Order: sequence, then structure tokens, then C-alpha cells
Amino acid sequence: MSFCIETYLQQSDDYEIHMTRSGFRECAAFIEKKAKRVVHIRPGEKILGARIIGIPPVPVGIDKERSTVMIPYTKPCYGTAVIEIPVDEDEIERIIEVAEH
Repeated sequence: MSFCIETYLQQSDDYEIHMTRSGFRECAAFIEKKAKRVVHIRPGEKILGARIIGIPPVPVGIDKERSTVMIPYTKPCYGTAVIEIPVDEDEIERIIEVAEH
């Protein structure tokens, strides 16, 4: 799956925003607490068509049953949000492959 997260959020209603205008640490703690499974990505890794930024290690929540991922999304001037978006099984596997073990 390769797409622009910003465009996806503007053009789709198929996502959930769990937090907005927060700090990265608060968003990371939310993902660690609420996600079914958490993997950690190094800043700079490209997933979902975007380079992930944040304080390492960056948590990514995975829910294989719902086929969604929960990520921190930082937008300049707006802070960090936690968004949960649907992805296909192949993208979930790619995220798991690039995760720190």
C-alpha cells in the first residue's frame, strides 16, 4: 500500500482519530496502552507511504482482526495525533518486518 496519509485523511471517512493536538510522548503512551499489539519502528522508516518521525522507538499499534494500524501522526503547527486507519494484510506484514525486534 502506498498512499499519502494527508490525502487519505482529507478524502476518506474510514479512519478514527483517538487524540489530537498532543505531544508525541502522550500519543506514544496512548498507543502502548490501547493497541492490541505494539511494534516499534525506527524514526525515518517508511510505512504507509510516509516516513515515520518521533522519539525512538516509535510505537505502531496493530489490530489484525480489524485490519487496522494505529500510528502517531505529527503535522507541523498542529502537534501530534493518534490515527487508526484500515490497511491490507500485506501492509501489516511489511510494518512487522521493519519493526525493531
